[in-house]
Amino acid sequence: MRILLDECVNAGLKKAFPNHAVQTVSGAGWRGIHDRPLLALAESKFDVFVTIDSNIDKQCRLADSSMGFLILAVRDNRIESYRDLFPLLESAAQSVRPGGVIHLRSPDARNARR
Repeated sequence: MRILLDECVNAGLKKAFPNHAVQTVSGAGWRGIHDRPLLALAESKFDVFVTIDSNIDKQCRLADSSMGFLILAVRDNRIESYRDLFPLLESAAQSVRPGGVIHLRSPDARNARR
């Protein structure tokens, strides 16, 4: 499975997907590209898009996408804030369907970034 981490996601999250090809938006050379054009570029190269942008599903029509989406809620962008989600991420990535969205919230995300 090919997974793309949004530039707002801590790059250390790659470790949550040890059996998959994971790349960051920056690593793909797409840093600074806004959501719609970014998703259009990513669709032909990735199966799953991971973000902490809780508004992406309101700003873009994800249902028509050929990728699945994992939208994470974490307290902050330190890798420690993602750790509780690690056991859930790989199975979520495998189960999300094209155009589908799975929301995952860290237990300490009460004051999650938006």
